[in-house]
Amino acid sequence: MKSLRTRAKSYTLATLAGAALLGSLSLTGCGDSEAATDRTILNVSYDPTRELYREFNQAFAEHWYEQTGERVRIRMSHGGSGGQSRAVIDGLEADVVTLALAADIDAIAERTDRLPRDWQGKLPHNNAPYSSTLAFLVRKGNPKNIHTWEDLTRSDVEVITPNPKTSGVARWNYLAMWGAALQRELGPDFVAKLNDPAHADEVASAQQAAQAFVAAIYNNVPVLDTAARGATNTFIQRGLGDVLINWENEILLGSRELDEAGLEMVVPPVSILAEPTVALVERNAERHGTTDVAQAYLEYLYTDVGQDLAGRYYYRPVAEAAQEKYRDQFPDVEMFTIDDVFGGWDEANRVHFRDGGTFDQIYTP
Repeated sequence: MKSLRTRAKSYTLATLAGAALLGSLSLTGCGDSEAATDRTILNVSYDPTRELYREFNQAFAEHWYEQTGERVRIRMSHGGSGGQSRAVIDGLEADVVTLALAADIDAIAERTDRLPRDWQGKLPHNNAPYSSTLAFLVRKGNPKNIHTWEDLTRSDVEVITPNPKTSGVARWNYLAMWGAALQRELGPDFVAKLNDPAHADEVASAQQAAQAFVAAIYNNVPVLDTAARGATNTFIQRGLGDVLINWENEILLGSRELDEAGLEMVVPPVSILAEPTVALVERNAERHGTTDVAQAYLEYLYTDVGQDLAGRYYYRPVAEAAQEKYRDQFPDVEMFTIDDVFGGWDEANRVHFRDGGTFDQIYTP
């Protein structure tokens, strides 16, 4: 595993956890003062992107000034992805959203007129300029011998994960647990069986077993924080739990200080491909007069600069050159997709995360 690249600062895990205690709104940009700024855009994002966008915003502002002679200031809002989506629905004036899951942007499109329902596909890779997956953070020496999702079902293991009602990574965590259980029940070709009517009875039984499997894990969860950074704070600063489930990029970002912090990373052999998505909030940008700069901002994520920064901050880039450059820093994980196993976000939300869905059935606070 390679170390952080030279331009990236070294962030301790304690710093990552402490960031959850900061205010959700920060300001970055290019220019001598706010008065010198020609235009301002607001990026409403989820928790673990703070470090990535701190550097990306500066790079884009410099690029935009070189291209246009105009100074742009990028304001950031961070929080749990679901909560951020609701804030935009309730009136937070985002020009762009860079959220943890497509379903949270779908919710904005469905409940407001601020962007069209066909927003996904207006940018490359279905509006996902980078991806990630999930990993475990455990106490040094791994005293509970935690290696797989199945280990999280043991009664002697306390699990820290955020609330899937408010956190994007929490939904990915939940779906990764469920998919791992289906693979255990159906075998390595489980995706093919899920979509084959000839295996309908076997799949129905496996789904019941998966629900019991996920319920057993949540029975070991002592507290549900609202977002990824809050859960990191609970695990590291408060010292609760034996294992934290979190973004791979979040854990790798603090990888230099794991040993000093008394922690280590464990990578489960199978997990879900997590694809954070981005979108222009068209109606807001039109009203602000920022459509061109906001669109360019998102497109810059796909450039060599944007892709290199994604890899440097431990997101998996989509561009082949950046993938090759950063390949060695990512663990090998067998990954399934939400479309293959759950039928996409609409179906996953309907079955699992709506009021009265399977999450509500298995988890009692």
